Amino acid sequence: MPAPSDAAPASDGSVDNRVVIARIAEKTITIDECSAAVEDATSGAVVTFAGVVRDHDEGRGVTALSYTAHPSAAEAIRASALRIAAAHPETRVAIVHRTGDLVVGDLALACAVASAHRGDAFAACAELVDDVKKTVPIWKEQAFDDGSTEWVASLG
Repeated sequence: MPAPSDAAPASDGSVDNRVVIARIAEKTITIDECSAAVEDATSGAVVTFAGVVRDHDEGRGVTALSYTAHPSAAEAIRASALRIAAAHPETRVAIVHRTGDLVVGDLALACAVASAHRGDAFAACAELVDDVKKTVPIWKEQAFDDGSTEWVASLG
């Protein structure tokens, strides 16, 4: 049986039922999982976002990242998705954030927002990513091509 945050939404349209996925994942994630979860016959737009590990940060070469989540991160990512769904009542939301070791090109964050109209979906998706970065206690350790590392908090 799926976890409550991964369950298919009921037809009542409540905020809780419009957040169809909100989780932290230790294994590979996909945009397709999020997109498929929010799609339905009422959606004229599905906007997705892929947060991909890039090969640089502030002029330094990045070779890998390691994400670490606080035990409250799963609750925090769900709260973030619920805030966005409440602020955008005609949307359905799915978001997953990776933890663990990732390399350049890996997907660190995947989300999708569906709505009858593209403007609502674009706005909600952008707000969702920003809210998660501000409120979910996940930290990343970046490994640089010179052998050094640096911890970066997602909060703030």
